[in-house]
This record gives sequence, C-alpha cells and structure tokens, in this order.
Amino acid sequence: MGSSCIVNVTGVTSPPLVVDFGTSHTVSGIHQTGFTPLLIDGSPLLPSAVFAEADGTLTVGRDAVNSVRIDPARFEPTPKRRIDDRTVLLGDREFSVTDLIAAVLRRVTDEYRRVVGTPPTSVTLTHPAAWGPTRRLVLVDAATTAGINTPTLVAEPIAAAAHFAHNHDVATGSAVVVADFGGGTFDCSLVRRTATGFDVITADGHDHLGGIDVDEAVVTHIRSQVDGDGWSRLVTPTTPSDRRHRRSLYDDVRSAKERLSRRESADLYLPVLDRDVHLTRRELEQLATPLVERATAITQAVLRLSDVDPSTIIGLFLVGGGSRMPLAATMLHRATGLAPTVVDQPETAVAQGALSAASRLRETPSPRRTAQPMQHDPVGRSGATPDTSSADIMRAASAPAPAVTTPTPDTIAPQPQTDAAHTGSLSPAPKRLWLVAILILLNTLLTIVYNNHYYGSVYLDVFFGFVLLTSAALLLVRRTVALWGCVIINILVGVWPWV
Repeated sequence: MGSSCIVNVTGVTSPPLVVDFGTSHTVSGIHQTGFTPLLIDGSPLLPSAVFAEADGTLTVGRDAVNSVRIDPARFEPTPKRRIDDRTVLLGDREFSVTDLIAAVLRRVTDEYRRVVGTPPTSVTLTHPAAWGPTRRLVLVDAATTAGINTPTLVAEPIAAAAHFAHNHDVATGSAVVVADFGGGTFDCSLVRRTATGFDVITADGHDHLGGIDVDEAVVTHIRSQVDGDGWSRLVTPTTPSDRRHRRSLYDDVRSAKERLSRRESADLYLPVLDRDVHLTRRELEQLATPLVERATAITQAVLRLSDVDPSTIIGLFLVGGGSRMPLAATMLHRATGLAPTVVDQPETAVAQGALSAASRLRETPSPRRTAQPMQHDPVGRSGATPDTSSADIMRAASAPAPAVTTPTPDTIAPQPQTDAAHTGSLSPAPKRLWLVAILILLNTLLTIVYNNHYYGSVYLDVFFGFVLLTSAALLLVRRTVALWGCVIINILVGVWPWV
C-alpha cells in the first residue's frame, strides 16, 4: 500500500486529520506545513463502500469493492445514502448505519496511525450543509465508535469556500456559490464571507444526482445501441464471474467519462459481449444534460430564494468529481451568469479547506446562524431545529464526559431563519416595510377623517379599510415586490382625496 510520506517526531503533537466522508468516496488529509492527502491503497480516494464478511467483520474501501463478487447481498456501496436508516441488512446480519460509517472512519484513522505513528488528536469531519442535528449525531456517534472522541464538524460548503478564499480575494460581505457535484449527490449553497469566516445563507440539493447516475445513463445508452444476449449477465449478474464483469464495465465507463473531459472520444470494452464501443463527448453530454439541468435548477432556486444582492456574488466554485465534466461548468454558467472556477483536484477541495474553516471556528466563541434551508425538501435532507449546535450533539454523544471540541457556528446545520418579529430586531428590508405600513395607516386615517368631514362617504371608508388590510397582508410576504407594492399604495392613498 502506498501512502503519504509523513514522519512524526516523538513528543510533537500529531498533525491534524481531516476527513471528508463522501457518498461514493472518502477523502482524508493531514495538515502540517500544508495539506497532504492521506493515500489509502495508493489513492487519495477511498471508496466509501462496506462489505460484511461471513464472520461479521466489516471490510471497507477497495477490499469491499473487490469482495462484492462473492455475495452482493453483503455489500453496501454508499453508506452515506443510508444515513436515515437505523439498520442495514447485509447478508443475513443487520448492522447499524453508525457501524457502517464507523468502519470507513476507522480505516482512515488506522492508516493515519500507520503513517504518522500515533493516533490523531485533532480530527475535523465535514458534512452536508443540509444535514440537521439527527444526521450529524449519527456522524458523531460513528466517529466515537471509530475512536474519534472529540471531532470538529464543518459544513462542506464552508470548507469549500475556505479553500476558494485561499486562492481568491473574497472580501467581507461578498458571497460565493458552492456547487458540489459528487459521485452520488448534488449540493448547492450560497456562502457569505464574514469577519470571522463564512456563513451558509441558503442550501439545497438532491441525494440521488451525481456521477453514479451519469454512469447509469451511459450504460443504458450503450445497451440500447448494442444488441447481445450477454446484457442480462452484466445488468443482473448471478455468478462471481459475471459480477466481476459488471464491475469491470462500470470501471471502464467511469474511465471513459474522465477521458472525455479532456478528449472528444473514448473507447470502451464490453465484457461478456466481447465488443468495443465508441463513445463521443457529444453523446456523453446529451446523456448528462437532463441530470445537469436538475442541478442548474437547484442552483437557480438557491440564488432566487437567498435574498442576497447579486452584485455581492463574486464567483461560482465547482467541487466534486462530477464537476470535471465541461458540461457542468457550461450549463451552470449559462443559468447563473457566474464564471465557474474548477480546481485541478475538485474531489479534494472540501478536505483541503476544512482545517482552515475549523481553525476559524475554534477562534469564534459567539454562536451565529449559518444556514437557512430552503422550503423545498423532497428527500428529507434538512431537519435542523433552531438553536442547536454541534456542541449540543457532541455533548449528547460523549456524555457524561464534558470535554468536547467547541464547535462553532459554522458547524451548525441549516436551520430556519429566525423571524425578526420574535427576536426584537428587524433586518433592513422589514424595517422599510414597517415604515411604509405606518405611512399607509397614517394617510388612511387622515383620508377617512377628511372624507367624513367633507363628504361622509361610507364607500370611501370601505375602500381604505381594504387598502389597510391589503398592506398588512403584503407585510407577511417580506419580498421586494411587497415593498414597492406598499409604496405604490401609499402614493395612491395620498393623492386620492385630491382627485
């Protein structure tokens, strides 16, 4: 096995460890003078897959992928997608989701210990911004089971934005769109720079929209173009040999997809059918377009519902392996008008920025709100509750031990924005709306008095009463259209007596 060339000196604090637990792959790294990927089995990308051996032992990574041919019923390729399940049946045994995730994290810490010589003393874990307290608690419990007792939690877009800011000038008050096109999911967040770090303003995503879905679309397309009796053996294999062929096919599809990000065409070999097929970038883009369109729709919704001045948004940062497709950058650019930025290794961007974000969080003692989840939640990604921080989660996970890493505001999962009426303070837009409402009320009362004194028309009283109720209703909308609507009504009320 290859790994990073890092040597720890006895008596020196172990370097911090960062783990980005992903849907299809997990990326980890060690921070000393800079970020050094932790190579497991010679690669910075550890498959998040888990396989249950006959004796109940959990195997992870490439060993798990290689074992799937033995019995696919004992294989779970994406434990992260099972985060809401209490248990998962692998073969004839049930395993808790916590144990599956813990097995992946333990593989990382074992490799860290092998390379550095000591167990990690400082560990940062990343999680989707849309994860609420329940899901984050599963991650913390899994970390505890893996021997990580006091992890710091950092939202993935916060980590990605920190990495973006390392190479770009992001002034305080500016915002960045982070689009994470991963192997199994798509997440989009609008992140604003603050004096102490970054805050997630709005976040949304889809749990079944990623590179895996593009791979399935490619296989379906090839099957429609190439006839043969061997397809059933590839699609629904029943023998170890056919399962090996199926895995070989999907590995070749992923390899061809990556080559097509640099070339116009690529060849694939179809095992069992013993044929070569030709795939062009144009074909790949036609197959991926419906999926990328869903990603652009999510991104547009995040921007529209964020109530952030577009002039303060300085960039679109693409992370995740799926962002290697030129089509993703092109369509997101067309949909948002923002120039996309893609780094050389988009798979490791979150892990690289996580420690920087965590360091800022530890230096910030006062809590602040980080995320405003969108109302659209088709797959139950959100679930946060107000005033719940990662500190609360880790206290629950490690009780009665009181010593927990002080996570911070940015480790708070998305939670509904607190209504200004309940906090005693109003943001600038609601203040303006209330001012307009007071002016409308004043003009309405004066007009009614004026009308009764000179004309005595009950119809005019009814009209202005309706205006008053309409204005109050508009206040509940709290949108720019409501503000201008109130202004127009205010003008009408003011000039009515003189018409």
